Amino acid sequence: QVTCVEVVEAYVERIREVNPLINAVVKDRFEEALQEAQQVDKLLSEGPGDDYLEEKFPLLGVPITVKEAFSLHGMPNTSGLVNRRNVIATSDATVVSRLKQAGAIPLGVTNCSELCMWYESSNRVYGRTNNPYDLQRIVGGSSGGEGGVLAAACSVIGVGSDIGGSIRMPAFFNGIFGHKPTTGVVPNDGQFPNAQGVRTSFLCTGPMCRYAEDLEPMLRVMAGPGVNKLKLNEKVSLEKIKFHCMDHDGGSIFVSPVDKEILQAQKKVVEHLESELGVQVQRVAIHKMKYSFQIWSAMMSSKDSDGQEAQLFTDLLGDHGKPVWPLWELMKWLVGMSSHTLPAIALGLTEKLMKLNPGGNAKLVSMGKSLQEEMEALLGPDGVLLYPSHPTIAPRHHSPICMPFNFAYTAIFNVLGLPVTQCPLGLSSEGLPLGIQLVAASYNDHLTLAVARYLERAFGGWVLPGKV
Repeated sequence: QVTCVEVVEAYVERIREVNPLINAVVKDRFEEALQEAQQVDKLLSEGPGDDYLEEKFPLLGVPITVKEAFSLHGMPNTSGLVNRRNVIATSDATVVSRLKQAGAIPLGVTNCSELCMWYESSNRVYGRTNNPYDLQRIVGGSSGGEGGVLAAACSVIGVGSDIGGSIRMPAFFNGIFGHKPTTGVVPNDGQFPNAQGVRTSFLCTGPMCRYAEDLEPMLRVMAGPGVNKLKLNEKVSLEKIKFHCMDHDGGSIFVSPVDKEILQAQKKVVEHLESELGVQVQRVAIHKMKYSFQIWSAMMSSKDSDGQEAQLFTDLLGDHGKPVWPLWELMKWLVGMSSHTLPAIALGLTEKLMKLNPGGNAKLVSMGKSLQEEMEALLGPDGVLLYPSHPTIAPRHHSPICMPFNFAYTAIFNVLGLPVTQCPLGLSSEGLPLGIQLVAASYNDHLTLAVARYLERAFGGWVLPGKV
Protein backbone atom coordinates (compact mmCIF):
# COMPACT_ATOMS: atom_id res chain seq x y z
CA GLN A 1 0.00 0.00 0.00
CA VAL A 2 2.95 2.36 0.58
CA THR A 3 6.43 2.52 -0.91
CA CYS A 4 9.53 1.92 1.18
CA VAL A 5 10.61 5.51 0.46
CA GLU A 6 7.33 6.76 1.99
CA VAL A 7 7.87 4.60 5.07
CA VAL A 8 11.46 5.80 5.59
CA GLU A 9 10.44 9.43 4.94
CA ALA A 10 7.68 9.12 7.57
CA TYR A 11 10.15 7.89 10.20
CA VAL A 12 12.76 10.51 9.24
CA GLU A 13 10.08 13.18 9.63
CA ARG A 14 9.07 11.77 13.01
CA ILE A 15 12.69 11.80 14.26
CA ARG A 16 13.09 15.42 13.11
CA GLU A 17 9.88 16.28 14.96
CA VAL A 18 10.62 14.70 18.36
CA ASN A 19 14.39 14.23 18.60
CA PRO A 20 15.01 17.89 19.60
CA LEU A 21 12.93 17.07 22.73
CA ILE A 22 14.23 13.61 23.61
CA ASN A 23 17.81 13.66 22.16
CA ALA A 24 17.76 9.92 21.43
CA VAL A 25 19.24 9.76 17.90
CA VAL A 26 22.79 11.09 18.22
CA LYS A 27 23.82 10.68 14.56
CA ASP A 28 21.55 10.01 11.61
CA ARG A 29 22.12 8.53 8.15
CA PHE A 30 18.91 9.77 6.54
CA GLU A 31 20.33 10.31 3.05
CA GLU A 32 21.79 6.81 2.86
CA ALA A 33 18.56 5.36 4.31
CA LEU A 34 16.48 7.03 1.59
CA GLN A 35 18.83 5.72 -1.11
CA GLU A 36 18.48 2.22 0.37
CA ALA A 37 14.69 2.64 0.40
CA GLN A 38 14.76 3.50 -3.31
CA GLN A 39 16.70 0.29 -3.97
CA VAL A 40 14.05 -1.68 -2.05
CA ASP A 41 11.26 -0.13 -4.14
CA LYS A 42 13.22 -0.95 -7.31
CA LEU A 43 13.62 -4.56 -6.16
CA LEU A 44 9.88 -4.80 -5.43
CA SER A 45 8.93 -3.33 -8.82
CA GLU A 46 11.14 -5.86 -10.60
CA GLY A 47 9.04 -8.46 -8.81
CA PRO A 48 11.11 -11.58 -8.09
CA GLY A 49 8.06 -12.87 -6.15
CA ASP A 50 6.88 -12.17 -2.63
CA ASP A 51 7.66 -15.64 -1.25
CA TYR A 52 11.25 -15.44 -2.47
CA LEU A 53 11.70 -11.94 -1.02
CA GLU A 54 10.11 -12.87 2.31
CA GLU A 55 12.44 -15.81 2.72
CA LYS A 56 15.60 -14.00 1.59
CA PHE A 57 14.87 -10.58 3.16
CA PRO A 58 12.50 -11.11 6.13
CA LEU A 59 12.98 -7.47 7.25
CA LEU A 60 12.95 -5.88 3.79
CA GLY A 61 12.66 -2.09 4.04
CA VAL A 62 12.05 -2.01 7.80
CA PRO A 63 13.52 1.16 9.41
CA ILE A 64 15.71 0.35 12.42
CA THR A 65 17.91 2.19 14.91
CA VAL A 66 21.07 0.91 16.59
CA LYS A 67 22.61 1.64 19.98
CA GLU A 68 25.72 3.78 19.39
CA ALA A 69 27.90 1.25 21.24
CA PHE A 70 27.54 -1.05 18.19
CA SER A 71 29.55 -0.55 15.02
CA LEU A 72 27.39 0.72 12.16
CA HIS A 73 29.53 1.53 9.13
CA GLY A 74 30.21 5.28 8.81
CA MET A 75 28.63 6.10 12.18
CA PRO A 76 30.37 7.16 15.43
CA ASN A 77 31.16 4.40 17.95
CA THR A 78 32.15 6.27 21.11
CA SER A 79 29.94 4.70 23.81
CA GLY A 80 29.76 8.21 25.23
CA LEU A 81 33.50 8.36 25.96
CA VAL A 82 35.09 11.76 25.20
CA ASN A 83 38.41 10.06 24.31
CA ARG A 84 36.63 8.21 21.48
CA ARG A 85 34.82 11.26 20.13
CA ASN A 86 36.50 10.86 16.71
CA VAL A 87 36.04 7.09 16.36
CA ILE A 88 33.97 6.23 13.27
CA ALA A 89 33.00 2.60 12.60
CA THR A 90 34.60 1.13 9.47
CA SER A 91 32.50 -2.05 9.56
CA ASP A 92 29.23 -3.39 10.98
CA ALA A 93 28.77 -5.35 14.20
CA THR A 94 27.68 -8.94 13.44
CA VAL A 95 24.04 -8.36 14.46
CA VAL A 96 23.88 -5.09 12.51
CA SER A 97 25.28 -6.83 9.43
CA ARG A 98 22.69 -9.62 9.78
CA LEU A 99 19.82 -7.15 10.09
CA LYS A 100 21.04 -5.22 7.04
CA GLN A 101 21.39 -8.45 5.06
CA ALA A 102 17.79 -9.28 6.04
CA GLY A 103 16.77 -5.99 4.37
CA ALA A 104 16.49 -3.63 7.37
CA ILE A 105 17.41 0.04 6.82
CA PRO A 106 19.30 1.76 9.67
CA LEU A 107 18.21 5.37 10.28
CA GLY A 108 20.99 6.20 12.73
CA VAL A 109 22.56 5.47 16.12
CA THR A 110 21.12 6.18 19.56
CA ASN A 111 22.49 7.44 22.86
CA CYS A 112 23.78 5.32 25.75
CA SER A 113 25.38 5.86 29.14
CA GLU A 114 29.15 6.36 29.37
CA LEU A 115 30.73 2.98 28.56
CA CYS A 116 27.27 1.38 28.87
CA MET A 117 27.62 0.92 32.62
CA TRP A 118 24.89 3.10 34.12
CA TYR A 119 21.13 3.26 34.01
CA GLU A 120 20.76 6.90 32.95
CA SER A 121 21.70 7.56 29.30
CA SER A 122 23.78 10.70 29.60
CA ASN A 123 27.40 11.39 28.67
CA ARG A 124 29.86 14.17 27.86
CA VAL A 125 29.76 13.49 24.12
CA TYR A 126 26.03 13.69 23.36
CA GLY A 127 24.39 14.96 26.53
CA ARG A 128 21.25 13.50 28.08
CA THR A 129 18.31 11.60 26.61
CA ASN A 130 14.81 12.38 27.93
CA ASN A 131 11.85 10.06 28.43
CA PRO A 132 9.13 10.68 25.79
CA TYR A 133 6.40 10.20 28.44
CA ASP A 134 7.89 12.93 30.65
CA LEU A 135 10.98 14.87 29.59
CA GLN A 136 11.99 15.27 33.26
CA ARG A 137 12.40 11.48 33.58
CA ILE A 138 15.18 9.11 32.56
CA VAL A 139 15.04 6.70 29.64
CA GLY A 140 17.16 4.17 31.52
CA GLY A 141 20.45 2.70 30.37
CA SER A 142 22.53 1.72 28.84
CA SER A 143 20.35 1.21 25.72
CA GLY A 144 18.32 4.27 26.75
CA GLY A 145 18.37 6.16 23.45
CA GLU A 146 17.01 3.02 21.84
CA GLY A 147 14.22 2.75 24.41
CA GLY A 148 13.24 6.40 23.92
CA VAL A 149 13.40 6.36 20.13
CA LEU A 150 11.17 3.28 19.88
CA ALA A 151 8.67 4.54 22.47
CA ALA A 152 8.38 7.84 20.56
CA ALA A 153 7.58 5.88 17.35
CA CYS A 154 10.76 7.08 15.59
CA SER A 155 11.84 3.58 14.58
CA VAL A 156 10.24 0.15 14.17
CA ILE A 157 12.79 -2.11 15.86
CA GLY A 158 16.14 -1.54 17.56
CA VAL A 159 19.37 -3.21 18.65
CA GLY A 160 20.30 -3.17 22.34
CA SER A 161 22.77 -4.93 24.61
CA ASP A 162 22.41 -5.95 28.25
CA ILE A 163 24.93 -6.91 30.96
CA GLY A 164 22.89 -5.71 33.95
CA GLY A 165 19.51 -4.86 32.47
CA SER A 166 20.56 -2.46 29.70
CA ILE A 167 17.81 -3.71 27.34
CA ARG A 168 15.12 -4.36 29.94
CA MET A 169 15.36 -1.17 32.06
CA PRO A 170 15.00 1.18 29.06
CA ALA A 171 12.24 -1.06 27.69
CA PHE A 172 10.46 -0.82 31.06
CA PHE A 173 10.91 2.94 31.56
CA ASN A 174 9.74 3.61 27.99
CA GLY A 175 6.85 1.14 27.84
CA ILE A 176 8.15 -1.12 25.06
CA PHE A 177 9.24 -4.76 24.67
CA GLY A 178 12.83 -5.86 25.16
CA HIS A 179 14.29 -9.34 25.19
CA LYS A 180 17.53 -10.52 26.81
CA PRO A 181 18.12 -13.87 25.10
CA THR A 182 19.65 -16.95 26.68
CA THR A 183 23.37 -16.23 27.03
CA GLY A 184 25.67 -17.17 24.16
CA VAL A 185 23.06 -17.36 21.38
CA VAL A 186 23.24 -13.89 19.75
CA PRO A 187 26.82 -12.75 18.94
CA ASN A 188 28.19 -9.71 20.82
CA ASP A 189 30.97 -8.90 18.31
CA GLY A 190 31.41 -5.34 17.13
CA GLN A 191 30.33 -3.40 20.20
CA PHE A 192 32.42 -1.24 22.51
CA PRO A 193 33.08 -2.07 25.22
CA ASN A 194 32.78 -5.78 24.51
CA ALA A 195 32.84 -8.36 27.29
CA GLN A 196 36.06 -10.17 28.16
CA GLY A 197 36.84 -13.04 30.50
CA VAL A 198 33.96 -14.15 32.70
CA ARG A 199 31.73 -11.31 31.46
CA THR A 200 31.35 -12.94 28.04
CA SER A 201 28.85 -15.22 29.82
CA PHE A 202 26.81 -12.26 31.09
CA LEU A 203 26.63 -9.81 28.16
CA CYS A 204 23.69 -10.33 25.79
CA THR A 205 22.67 -8.58 22.58
CA GLY A 206 18.96 -8.54 21.86
CA PRO A 207 15.91 -6.98 20.20
CA MET A 208 13.84 -4.00 21.36
CA CYS A 209 10.51 -2.99 19.80
CA ARG A 210 7.01 -1.60 20.33
CA TYR A 211 5.12 -4.75 19.33
CA ALA A 212 5.62 -8.18 20.90
CA GLU A 213 5.25 -10.00 17.57
CA ASP A 214 8.41 -8.26 16.27
CA LEU A 215 10.69 -9.80 18.93
CA GLU A 216 10.83 -13.27 17.43
CA PRO A 217 11.55 -12.44 13.74
CA MET A 218 14.19 -9.99 14.91
CA LEU A 219 15.73 -12.54 17.29
CA ARG A 220 15.86 -15.13 14.48
CA VAL A 221 17.84 -12.75 12.25
CA MET A 222 20.17 -11.57 15.05
CA ALA A 223 20.93 -15.11 16.25
CA GLY A 224 21.70 -16.44 12.75
CA PRO A 225 22.68 -20.14 12.90
CA GLY A 226 22.63 -19.93 16.74
CA VAL A 227 18.84 -19.71 16.58
CA ASN A 228 18.70 -23.51 16.37
CA LYS A 229 19.54 -23.64 20.10
CA LEU A 230 16.25 -21.84 20.82
CA LYS A 231 12.94 -23.63 20.44
CA LEU A 232 11.25 -20.89 18.43
CA ASN A 233 9.43 -23.35 16.16
CA GLU A 234 7.79 -25.14 19.10
CA LYS A 235 4.12 -24.28 19.58
CA VAL A 236 3.48 -22.96 23.08
CA SER A 237 0.33 -23.93 24.94
CA LEU A 238 -0.10 -21.15 27.51
CA GLU A 239 -2.43 -23.29 29.65
CA LYS A 240 0.40 -25.80 30.16
CA ILE A 241 2.97 -23.25 31.37
CA LYS A 242 3.78 -23.46 35.09
CA PHE A 243 3.63 -19.83 36.21
CA HIS A 244 5.54 -18.60 39.29
CA CYS A 245 5.34 -15.14 40.79
CA MET A 246 7.65 -13.17 43.06
CA ASP A 247 6.65 -9.63 44.11
CA HIS A 248 10.05 -8.38 45.25
CA ASP A 249 13.61 -9.51 45.99
CA GLY A 250 12.92 -10.19 49.66
CA GLY A 251 13.98 -6.78 50.95
CA SER A 252 17.59 -5.98 50.05
CA ILE A 253 18.97 -3.03 52.04
CA PHE A 254 20.63 -1.72 48.84
CA VAL A 255 17.47 -1.47 46.76
CA SER A 256 14.25 0.62 46.89
CA PRO A 257 11.01 -1.12 47.89
CA VAL A 258 8.81 -1.96 44.89
CA ASP A 259 6.29 0.79 44.00
CA LYS A 260 2.64 0.05 44.81
CA GLU A 261 1.54 0.58 41.19
CA ILE A 262 4.12 -1.91 39.90
CA LEU A 263 2.88 -4.46 42.45
CA GLN A 264 -0.74 -3.77 41.46
CA ALA A 265 0.08 -4.26 37.76
CA GLN A 266 1.77 -7.58 38.56
CA LYS A 267 -1.24 -8.64 40.67
CA LYS A 268 -3.55 -7.89 37.70
CA VAL A 269 -1.41 -10.12 35.49
CA VAL A 270 -1.64 -12.97 38.01
CA GLU A 271 -5.43 -12.56 38.31
CA HIS A 272 -5.82 -12.43 34.51
CA LEU A 273 -3.73 -15.57 33.95
CA GLU A 274 -5.68 -17.45 36.62
CA SER A 275 -9.14 -16.39 35.44
CA GLU A 276 -8.58 -16.51 31.65
CA LEU A 277 -6.16 -19.43 31.27
CA GLY A 278 -7.33 -21.41 34.28
CA VAL A 279 -3.76 -21.81 35.55
CA GLN A 280 -2.58 -21.66 39.15
CA VAL A 281 0.17 -19.04 39.58
CA GLN A 282 2.52 -20.31 42.29
CA ARG A 283 3.88 -17.68 44.69
CA VAL A 284 7.56 -18.26 45.41
CA ALA A 285 10.10 -16.67 47.76
CA ILE A 286 13.65 -17.33 46.56
CA HIS A 287 15.78 -16.27 49.49
CA LYS A 288 19.04 -15.66 47.58
CA MET A 289 17.39 -13.02 45.34
CA LYS A 290 17.80 -10.65 48.31
CA TYR A 291 21.54 -10.65 47.53
CA SER A 292 21.09 -9.96 43.79
CA PHE A 293 23.31 -6.87 43.71
CA GLN A 294 26.13 -8.47 45.71
CA ILE A 295 26.02 -11.67 43.61
CA TRP A 296 26.07 -9.70 40.32
CA SER A 297 28.99 -7.53 41.50
CA ALA A 298 31.03 -10.50 42.72
CA MET A 299 30.42 -12.54 39.58
CA MET A 300 31.20 -9.56 37.31
CA SER A 301 34.61 -9.13 38.96
CA SER A 302 35.49 -12.83 39.29
CA LYS A 303 38.19 -14.64 37.29
CA ASP A 304 37.20 -16.86 34.36
CA SER A 305 37.98 -20.60 34.14
CA ASP A 306 41.46 -19.80 32.76
CA GLY A 307 42.17 -17.54 35.75
CA GLN A 308 41.90 -14.37 33.65
CA GLU A 309 41.00 -11.28 35.69
CA ALA A 310 37.91 -9.29 34.71
CA GLN A 311 38.77 -6.16 32.74
CA LEU A 312 38.92 -3.07 34.93
CA PHE A 313 36.36 -0.35 34.23
CA THR A 314 39.06 2.28 34.86
CA ASP A 315 41.12 0.75 32.02
CA LEU A 316 38.11 1.10 29.71
CA LEU A 317 37.62 4.72 30.81
CA GLY A 318 41.15 5.45 29.66
CA ASP A 319 40.57 4.04 26.17
CA HIS A 320 42.72 5.90 23.61
CA GLY A 321 44.26 7.90 26.45
CA LYS A 322 46.03 7.91 29.82
CA PRO A 323 44.94 5.64 32.70
CA VAL A 324 42.11 7.12 34.75
CA TRP A 325 42.46 7.64 38.53
CA PRO A 326 38.90 7.73 39.92
CA LEU A 327 39.75 9.85 43.01
CA TRP A 328 41.56 12.46 40.89
CA GLU A 329 38.65 12.45 38.41
CA LEU A 330 36.26 13.02 41.33
CA MET A 331 38.27 16.10 42.39
CA LYS A 332 38.19 17.36 38.80
CA TRP A 333 34.45 16.63 38.54
CA LEU A 334 33.73 18.72 41.66
CA VAL A 335 35.23 21.77 39.91
CA GLY A 336 33.68 20.96 36.52
CA MET A 337 36.95 19.81 34.91
CA SER A 338 36.37 16.08 34.35
CA SER A 339 35.41 14.71 30.93
CA HIS A 340 33.67 11.76 32.68
CA THR A 341 30.20 11.47 34.23
CA LEU A 342 29.80 11.10 38.00
CA PRO A 343 28.33 7.55 37.75
CA ALA A 344 31.39 6.41 35.75
CA ILE A 345 33.76 7.89 38.34
CA ALA A 346 31.74 6.31 41.17
CA LEU A 347 31.89 2.91 39.46
CA GLY A 348 35.67 3.23 39.18
CA LEU A 349 35.87 3.89 42.94
CA THR A 350 33.50 1.00 43.77
CA GLU A 351 35.64 -1.34 41.68
CA LYS A 352 38.69 -0.50 43.81
CA LEU A 353 36.71 -1.32 46.98
CA MET A 354 35.49 -4.67 45.58
CA LYS A 355 39.12 -5.78 45.27
CA LEU A 356 39.56 -5.47 49.05
CA ASN A 357 37.37 -8.47 49.94
CA PRO A 358 38.32 -11.54 47.86
CA GLY A 359 37.00 -14.01 50.48
CA GLY A 360 33.53 -12.44 50.56
CA ASN A 361 33.44 -12.32 46.77
CA ALA A 362 34.20 -16.05 46.50
CA LYS A 363 31.25 -16.84 48.82
CA LEU A 364 28.94 -14.68 46.71
CA VAL A 365 30.09 -16.34 43.47
CA SER A 366 29.25 -19.77 44.90
CA MET A 367 25.89 -18.40 46.11
CA GLY A 368 25.26 -17.25 42.52
CA LYS A 369 26.03 -20.72 41.16
CA SER A 370 23.63 -22.35 43.62
CA LEU A 371 20.93 -19.74 42.81
CA GLN A 372 21.34 -20.61 39.13
CA GLU A 373 20.76 -24.32 39.88
CA GLU A 374 17.74 -23.44 42.04
CA MET A 375 16.23 -21.27 39.27
CA GLU A 376 16.79 -23.86 36.52
CA ALA A 377 15.19 -26.54 38.75
CA LEU A 378 12.22 -24.30 39.63
CA LEU A 379 11.49 -23.24 36.03
CA GLY A 380 12.31 -26.50 34.27
CA PRO A 381 11.14 -27.09 30.68
CA ASP A 382 7.76 -25.33 31.07
CA GLY A 383 8.07 -22.64 33.77
CA VAL A 384 7.82 -18.83 33.58
CA LEU A 385 8.56 -16.51 36.51
CA LEU A 386 6.83 -13.13 36.84
CA TYR A 387 9.15 -10.60 38.51
CA PRO A 388 9.29 -6.77 38.68
CA SER A 389 11.42 -5.12 35.97
CA HIS A 390 12.61 -2.43 38.41
CA PRO A 391 11.54 -1.35 41.89
CA THR A 392 10.43 2.12 40.71
CA ILE A 393 8.68 3.68 37.71
CA ALA A 394 10.99 5.87 35.51
CA PRO A 395 12.83 8.11 38.02
CA ARG A 396 13.59 11.80 37.52
CA HIS A 397 16.92 12.79 35.96
CA HIS A 398 19.98 12.37 38.24
CA SER A 399 18.02 10.55 40.95
CA PRO A 400 19.51 7.09 40.15
CA ILE A 401 22.74 8.33 41.77
CA CYS A 402 20.83 8.23 45.11
CA MET A 403 19.71 4.61 44.55
CA PRO A 404 22.54 3.24 42.39
CA PHE A 405 21.81 -0.46 42.94
CA ASN A 406 18.16 -0.60 41.84
CA PHE A 407 19.30 -2.25 38.60
CA ALA A 408 19.77 -5.46 40.64
CA TYR A 409 16.21 -6.48 39.66
CA THR A 410 17.40 -6.99 36.08
CA ALA A 411 21.12 -7.67 36.65
CA ILE A 412 20.68 -10.91 38.55
CA PHE A 413 19.37 -12.67 35.42
CA ASN A 414 22.52 -11.74 33.45
CA VAL A 415 24.74 -13.71 35.80
CA LEU A 416 22.20 -16.55 35.86
CA GLY A 417 22.21 -16.65 32.02
CA LEU A 418 18.41 -16.92 31.78
CA PRO A 419 16.22 -15.54 28.97
CA VAL A 420 14.00 -12.61 30.04
CA THR A 421 11.37 -10.56 28.20
CA GLN A 422 10.29 -7.18 29.58
CA CYS A 423 6.66 -6.60 28.80
CA PRO A 424 4.78 -3.25 29.10
CA LEU A 425 1.56 -3.16 31.16
CA GLY A 426 -0.01 0.21 30.41
CA LEU A 427 0.63 3.50 32.24
CA SER A 428 0.72 4.55 35.90
CA SER A 429 -1.48 7.26 37.44
CA GLU A 430 1.26 9.76 36.45
CA GLY A 431 1.17 8.55 32.83
CA LEU A 432 4.47 6.64 33.07
CA PRO A 433 4.97 3.08 31.78
CA LEU A 434 4.46 0.01 33.96
CA GLY A 435 5.80 -3.44 33.09
CA ILE A 436 6.96 -6.88 34.17
CA GLN A 437 9.82 -9.30 33.55
CA LEU A 438 9.03 -12.78 32.23
CA VAL A 439 11.82 -15.26 33.02
CA ALA A 440 12.34 -18.84 31.78
CA ALA A 441 15.03 -21.53 32.06
CA SER A 442 17.95 -21.44 29.58
CA TYR A 443 17.01 -21.89 25.89
CA ASN A 444 13.29 -21.51 26.68
CA ASP A 445 13.05 -18.03 25.13
CA HIS A 446 10.00 -19.26 23.18
CA LEU A 447 8.00 -19.40 26.44
CA THR A 448 8.62 -15.80 27.52
CA LEU A 449 8.03 -14.52 23.97
CA ALA A 450 4.69 -16.36 23.80
CA VAL A 451 3.58 -14.98 27.18
CA ALA A 452 4.64 -11.45 26.08
CA ARG A 453 2.42 -11.73 22.99
CA TYR A 454 -0.46 -12.89 25.19
CA LEU A 455 -0.03 -10.07 27.75
CA GLU A 456 0.13 -7.50 24.94
CA ARG A 457 -3.32 -8.61 23.77
CA ALA A 458 -4.63 -8.63 27.35
CA PHE A 459 -3.16 -5.33 28.58
CA GLY A 460 -2.74 -3.28 25.41
CA GLY A 461 1.08 -3.20 25.12
CA TRP A 462 2.78 0.00 24.00
CA VAL A 463 0.87 3.30 24.45
CA LEU A 464 1.76 6.30 22.28
CA PRO A 465 3.35 9.02 24.49
CA GLY A 466 1.16 12.09 24.85
CA LYS A 467 -1.98 10.16 23.95
CA VAL A 468 -3.51 10.36 27.42
